[in-house]
Amino acid sequence: MAALANRDARTAYAQIVLGEEALAGVKEQRRHRAIAILLEAGLVERTGSRGYQASETIFHNLLSQQPKRQPKTGVDRFLRLGRIDRYPASAADRRELLAWIVGEAIQPGEDLTERQVNERLLGYTDDVVLLRRYLVDFGLLERTASGSSYSRPD
Repeated sequence: MAALANRDARTAYAQIVLGEEALAGVKEQRRHRAIAILLEAGLVERTGSRGYQASETIFHNLLSQQPKRQPKTGVDRFLRLGRIDRYPASAADRRELLAWIVGEAIQPGEDLTERQVNERLLGYTDDVVLLRRYLVDFGLLERTASGSSYSRPD
């Protein structure tokens, strides 16, 4: 793929894929050098005395070398880049996700104002009101009787 960093090589590759008119303004010497780069990289292959075609096997080989994505498990199924991508439909899965978030965001024994809670939850979602409500509804976060602060239940 490094061969495609060379402008002439990219132009020559485009010519091979798209046809002769793609290289209309390129000098013959530069064209031959660019094709040599593409041949060496395996991006093109000879088809006859002066013919070339784009190699299909190189892309298949590159894709087969990519590491296989492992299926996500646990709370990772519902996160994208550490933020909530979607809430689980299952109550058990939702509780697991919420317990993980509260465990990450709020330490036991901390008393936080609503603003502080919102700031901490903002790292997990833009809709902090919904997340905070879920945490309270699932009993993972308690609001004091005065309503002035939140804490994790002991």
